[in-house]
Amino acid sequence: MTSNAQAGTRILGSLRSADGKGVVRIEDRFDTNIDDLWSAITDPARLARWHAQIEGDLRPGGQFRTYVEADDIESTGRIAACEPPRRLVVSTRETDESWRKGNGVPPFDETLEATLTADGDHTILVIEVKGMPLDKIAFYGAGWQIHAENLAVYLSGRERGDTEARWAGLVPRYQNLAANIA
Repeated sequence: MTSNAQAGTRILGSLRSADGKGVVRIEDRFDTNIDDLWSAITDPARLARWHAQIEGDLRPGGQFRTYVEADDIESTGRIAACEPPRRLVVSTRETDESWRKGNGVPPFDETLEATLTADGDHTILVIEVKGMPLDKIAFYGAGWQIHAENLAVYLSGRERGDTEARWAGLVPRYQNLAANIA
């Protein structure tokens, strides 16, 4: 992240509804070139360092499995579009087994679109996630912001901070954003 604002005060996301479902949009500017950022979000070895383990057929139309260790969530997914190094669209759904062992919402279909835009030596990443339950959108907003911040931390070579404290600080701010969704 390249903003001068401290991570504790930044809100990267916006929330809205579409067709009765929640939509989270996260946008940030990363201090790396587009090819490096593309690699960080698509290379399984790199993705595992900041977000999730992934395995499967990682081509358009291919199916895959992810495991997010920090949240103990396993999902299945499909790659809908892959246009290196600018656009990736995937659909995912938490497995029933994963949901049964956790405390989350019942599984739902989610679509994630990541768009990368070169900006000199930097890259702007927009992540738009659609399909989550509207009444839980604040939690998804906080979670996706933390994922984006973890990506920035990974790219900079720093150590992650206290995720629980970050979550506690972000959720009320995203709840305020969610309160304004019509």
